Formats: sequence, structure tokens, C-alpha cells
Amino acid sequence: MAGRDGRRRSVLKMRTVAGQVFLLQVAIVVLLVAAASAALVLQGRSDSEREARNRSVAVAETFANSPGIQAALKNPNPAEVLRRPAELARERSGVDFVVVLNTHGIRYTHPIPNRVGKMFVGTWKPALKGHVVTEKATGTIGPLVSAVVPVYDSRGKVVGLVSAGITIKHVSSVVDEELPLLFGSAGGVLLLALGGTALVSRRLRRQTHGLGPSEMTRMYEHHDAVLHAVREGVIIVGSDSRLLLANDEARRLLDLPKDVEGRVITDLGLDPDTRTLLGSGRTATDEVHPVGQRMLAISQRPTDQDGGPPGSVTTLRDTTELQALTGKADVARERLRLLYDAGTEIGTTLDVVRTCEELAEFAAANFADFASVDLAEAVLRGEEPTTVVLEMRRTAFSGPDVETSLYPLGELIHFAPHTPMSDAIMNGEPILVANLAAFSGWHKAQPERARRLVDEEGIHSMITVPMQARGVILGVATFWRAARAEAFEGEDLSVAEELVARAAVSVDNARRYSREHTMAVTLQRSLLPRGLPDQNAIDVAYRYLPAQAGLGGLGGVGGDWFDIIPLPGARVALVVGDVVGHGLHAAATMGRLRTAVHNFSTLDLPPDELLWHLDELVTRIDQDEAAGVAGAGVTGVTCLYAIYDPVSGNCSMARAGHLQPVIVHEDGTAVFAEVPGGPPLGLGGLPFETLDVHLPENSRLVLYTDGLVEDRQRDIDEGLTLLRRTLAAQADRTPEQACDAVLQALLPETPRDDIALLIARTRVLDNEHVADWEIPADPAAVGRLRADVTRRLTEWGLVEEAFTTELILSELVTNAIRYASGPIRVRLIRDRSLICEVSDHSSTSPHLRQAAGTDEGGRGLFLVAQFAERWGTRYSGQGKVIWTEQPIGVS
Repeated sequence: MAGRDGRRRSVLKMRTVAGQVFLLQVAIVVLLVAAASAALVLQGRSDSEREARNRSVAVAETFANSPGIQAALKNPNPAEVLRRPAELARERSGVDFVVVLNTHGIRYTHPIPNRVGKMFVGTWKPALKGHVVTEKATGTIGPLVSAVVPVYDSRGKVVGLVSAGITIKHVSSVVDEELPLLFGSAGGVLLLALGGTALVSRRLRRQTHGLGPSEMTRMYEHHDAVLHAVREGVIIVGSDSRLLLANDEARRLLDLPKDVEGRVITDLGLDPDTRTLLGSGRTATDEVHPVGQRMLAISQRPTDQDGGPPGSVTTLRDTTELQALTGKADVARERLRLLYDAGTEIGTTLDVVRTCEELAEFAAANFADFASVDLAEAVLRGEEPTTVVLEMRRTAFSGPDVETSLYPLGELIHFAPHTPMSDAIMNGEPILVANLAAFSGWHKAQPERARRLVDEEGIHSMITVPMQARGVILGVATFWRAARAEAFEGEDLSVAEELVARAAVSVDNARRYSREHTMAVTLQRSLLPRGLPDQNAIDVAYRYLPAQAGLGGLGGVGGDWFDIIPLPGARVALVVGDVVGHGLHAAATMGRLRTAVHNFSTLDLPPDELLWHLDELVTRIDQDEAAGVAGAGVTGVTCLYAIYDPVSGNCSMARAGHLQPVIVHEDGTAVFAEVPGGPPLGLGGLPFETLDVHLPENSRLVLYTDGLVEDRQRDIDEGLTLLRRTLAAQADRTPEQACDAVLQALLPETPRDDIALLIARTRVLDNEHVADWEIPADPAAVGRLRADVTRRLTEWGLVEEAFTTELILSELVTNAIRYASGPIRVRLIRDRSLICEVSDHSSTSPHLRQAAGTDEGGRGLFLVAQFAERWGTRYSGQGKVIWTEQPIGVS
């Protein structure tokens, strides 16, 4: 037989419970079979003696009562008469001897003839008295049983005795024949008992896992110790809902009595939910049930999953303290979530007032019932308070839509000295008033208002937190509770401090942003056009929209600009430019470039030359700034410059990296002008080209920056197509109306870049406003010119200007005849001023100088400068033009 470790073990040395039980059962079965066999043998022997006795008595009585036995005894020779009948009776009855005796004990018959006539061996005398005598003795033939009976005569007198006997061996031979069957049956019973014992032992071995008694005892002791020592309650319930086992912890947790085993679950006095769970036997994992004052986590599994007995095992854990800790953790987690949400909802814009409103709204919805924020006046102006002030403006207030006695929005609040609120502001420390009804000093400023807050409006607790950043008190935030039953606690104070601290950083950033934004906006407004100049060349409208605050730098302060510059000869220059980026640097660069364009325009340069000079300027700016601070140069500038002449209707345009302008004809046709593309300003080395185009009267010239057509949600080509389509639909509208329509159609919801839009409707000066003469190079022609000019001025109603005009033209034409070459042309333009132009084919510019007293010449141009309001020279491809402007009474 193999042990648990696989080694063979002696049958006599078995240590397992199953092996020992097997040996004990085998021994008992063997003993029982042996005892049964011995009992059967003894019983057989007893039956043999009884059979021998009965047969001896029966044979003796039968022979003693047989006919003729009395006569034979009375015969003179009874032995001779009785010998033959006696032997015959012995042989037929199967006994070993039949002996007839006289009343003196002398044998008349015997199977052995030589014993006839001798004294009978054995007890016979009681038979003389009528008794039947039986006796067991050991004779010459072995152990035997004999019987002696009396023989009576007719008178009842004993006349003789008959003894019959039979050996035990003779009688037990029948029983001996049955012994093999007896022992075979005993062996079969033994084998059957051994087989049953082996099966029982095998079953016991499987159930005890081959453990020995000491091991099982130790295992039970350990099991019992562990069962009652663990901090978890263990309950085993049978399939009939009776409690089979409960350890000490389970008894403690469920308050069970000591004699609980065997009782039905419903009789234990448990709460309905726990009773239902234990009785159902269903699977459960960490279900929390209130049992008395405890919160128990109950887990339950059926016990018959792996062939075990039906029922369920349940474990119980006391989670009361864990629930309390979990509650605290939930509170902490809720506060962390509150602060996280506050970080996403407070300070979303760089606006002081809006940040305060976000703090009040968030706190009233998630932390308190009412919340107010009061700021120092200096903070609202974007300034930094230099001292702690006790007078503040209520900037934000939020709470239920009910009337309260709290200070309204916009009110100037004076915090009375030596009150908790003023002390909090002066010391920079928050205060908590958990019970306002105690009136512990907070009410001193306005007692009546305070009593209404507490008695009528139910406000019961308050937290006041100074709003400070970088050590400077910006204001104060106050939180009130009324509808919430719980008052503010010490832990709420830390939450309020964190909320206000986060808002204070945003308010301070917004304050500094507001200051910088104000400065930047002031700068930008000073650099951009403040109105339309006086001119008659075009009817113009413009729009300038900054980028949305927070998306485009300092709240829309950028580098886009536009300009309308009147030029000599009733002409006008239109400019649109874009400095990449936002902020003060972009605005300052834009101002420098706009000033440069104005300066270059006074030189009356053509568009391509003006852009060339502007490109040189940007290059120098880049070099100067790059030498001072790395990366501080101009990152990119685009510009479009156009000159429109209302006399000829011609328009010259050049662009430097800018988008194409749109020309809208009077019939509604809108096209992009094919202005040759030049590089952005500052790259240097590449030329710019000019496009000359004729614009009939009432045509529209549209200039714009890329912020109008480009957006993250829209491709620039799509924006350009939409712009052209919108302008075509507005051909019959005024420039103002067209600007509004374009912005409505193209303006992004949240502009991330500046937008500049300029729409000019062209005008043309007809012959009623222009006079033109060609003068030959002959001094005599000057007189005729003066007459023609006087006549035209008279027609225009400018008689008073005739003398001055004649003088100016005489000097200019005379200089042209004397110093220039080629044909000379004179043009008068009646616009807002009287314009005189003298053109020739010379590129030499006249110089104004002070003539000496003895000089014969040099005074003509000086006189022109004295009589004309302005004068100058511009160059063209054919030569130069000297022009003058004189004021007139009417336009």
C-alpha cells in the first residue's frame, strides 16, 4: 500500500485514518466470523449430544415397551430370547448398543457377547424407581450418551431395565458433513465484509485526504483556531436555511446567541435585507448592509460548486470605520473637483469685471448661496493699489433671484474700521463667521441691515476672504449661506481661500492686461486715421475691426492699417497694410510704416517706387532692432498702394505680398485686379511692378486685409470667392452699405486677426472742372494764356483768384519756356482748391531761393510760393509737373 508520499507502507504501520479504520474493521470481521464459526461448532456438538440422548431414550423406551419383552424377561433363559431382538433393534435404530438388564443390573444382552452376564457400567438404579436415566460417559467405544428406562409388567412393576446408547461421533457425523458448507459460507461472509470495509476505507481516505489521526487533530485545531481568530465573520448555512456554523466574529457582528447552530435563519432576528440574502444562497460580493449600528460588507458563495454539500458560506466584514473614511475621502474628492471646475470656469477672459462675475457665479452655484466681489477703484481702472483701502466698489454679485439686504451691484462700500471684515482686509487674513445670529461684531457697520439679513432672509453664516496677488490687496470676496442648512466650517475656509486665490491671480492678470491694453489701444488709435480727409476724388467708407480679446494678442491691438491720402492734382492715394502679429510691437511698427507712407506720398512717387522706399525702410528697421534684441525684427509686412486720378479716371496700383484688390463695375461685375505680385516688405532686392487701370465713374475699388477672408473654419479661396460674390451683389449700394454687407457675410464669429476694409466709389471730374492748354515755347504765348485763364476763371466764378492765378502761371510758364524743352502743357482744376499744373519734358526741378537786391532774376518761384497755398513738383515718365494750390471760396 502506498502512502501520501508515494512510498510503500507496511499494513501494520499504516498511519492514515482510513488505513487504521480498515485494519480495525478487518479484525472485527475476522473475529465475528471466527466467533460465529465456533458458535456453530459448539451448537453442532450440543445438538449432537441432544440428538444422542433423544435417540437413546427413544430406542430404549421403544424396546422396553415392545411386545414380548415382559415374557422374555420371565423366561428361564432371557439372554437367549432377547439377544436376537436386541441386536435387530440396535441395527435398525442406528444406536451403538441395546442392553437389557435385570433388576440387579446384570446384562442379558450386549453387542459384545463376552459382556453378557456382567454388571452394567453406569447409572441404572434410578430407573428401578420408574425414572429414565440418561448419562454421558466415555466408554470403550468413545464418548457416548446412554439412556436406561424401566420395563413394566402388566401390574406396573419394574421387571427389568433397557439401556440404549450411541456414541457422539456417530450422531455428529451428519453435522460434520455440513461443516465445509458452514466454513465456506463463513469465508464468503468474510470476503464480502472485507470488500465492504475496503470500499468504506477508500471513501474515508478520499474524504480525509490520507491524513493521519494526529494530522487530522492538528488540522482541526488549526481550523478551529483560524476560524475563530480571523477578523471576518464566517457563516455556513445549509440547504434547509439552517445555520450550520458561525465563528466568534460572526456572532459578534450579528449579535447571535451561543446556541445558534441548527436554528433557521429567519429566527435569528436579522434585518430583512440581510436575512433575505443569507437565506437565498445567491452569489454576492461586498454588498453593504446596515446591521444595527454597523455597516457590514457581505460576500456569499454556494458550497456545492465543486461537489460540496448544498448550502452557502458567507463572510462578513465590519466597514463602519471604512465608510466613515470613505465619506471623508468623498468630501475631499468633491472639494478637489470643485477646485478643478473653478480653474476651468474662473478667469476665462482677460477682463477684470468678468473674472469677478465668474467667481461670484461659480461660488453661488457650488459653494454658497450668495457671493459678492468688491474691488478697489484703482483695480477697476487697471492700476495697482499702493495702499490698503477700506472703500471698494461692488463689482460682482450672484445668488438666488430674490430681494436681499446685501449691497447691490455697483455700490461703493465703506468697510467700517474695527469690524471683522475690515480687519480681514487690513491683515490679509480670511475670517469665518459660522453663526451670524450671534452678532459677534460683523454687524456694527449697519446693525439694521444685519438683522434683516439674519432674521428675515435667513442668512446664517459667512466667509470673507481678501483678494490679494503679489502681496497687494485688490479687493475682497464674501460668501453667504442661507438656504443650505449646514453652516460654513473650518474646512470650507480653505476651499474659499483657494477659490479666491485663483480668482485673484486672474484678476491681477486682467488688471495688468487692461493697463497694457489701454496703452496699446491708445497708441493704436493715435496711429490709425481718425476720420476721412477732405477730397472729391472718391466716395469712401472703411471698417477696422480688431481681433477678439484673448485670441489676437492684446485684445485686438494689431498691425493692420489703412489710409486715405489726398495728393496734388485732386488725386487720392489708398493704402492698406498688415504687420504680422499683435500687440504693442505690431502697433508701433504699423505707426512707423503709416508715417513713412505719408512722408513718401508727399514726394508724389508712383506706387512701385513708394513700395521700394518702404521696403528699404523695413529692412533698416529689421537691422536696427535685430542689433538690439534678438528676434525683435519685423516678422512680415504686406502693403497695397493705389493712386486714383479723378481727372483721367486712371488708377495705378502696386502691392507687396498683399491680397489682390477687387474692382466692382457699375453693372455689378466684380473682378480681382491682376496687380503684379511683389514680395512682402523687408525682403529686399526684388522690384515691384505697377498696374494701370481705367476706372469709370461709380466703379468700386475694394482693399482689405487677410483677416476678412481667412479663418480656421474657412479656406482663403472660399473666403475670396464669397467676398467677390458679396461685392457683386452690392454694386448699387453706397460704400457704407457695402461695408456692412461684406462684414455680415464674411466676419468670423470669433475673429482671430485684425480686419481692415476700404471701399472707394470713384468720381470723375468733367470738362466743367478742368481746363487744359498746350503752350508753344514762345514768350508771346504767355499773354494769350493769361487771357484764356482769366476767361475760364470768370466762367467758374473765380474772378477774385484771376490776378493771382495769372501771376503764378506767368512765372511758371516763363520758367518752362526758358529752362525746359519740348511742348508745355497747362491745366487748371477746379476742386476744393484751385489747382494749377505746368508740365514739361525736363526732369530738372526748380529750386526756391532768396534773390539778392541786385539780382535781376530768381524772384519768380519765390513769388509763386508766396501767393500759392502749396506748391510742389512731381515726376512722370515724360518729364515733370509743377503744381500749385490756391484756396477758393466755393468748391
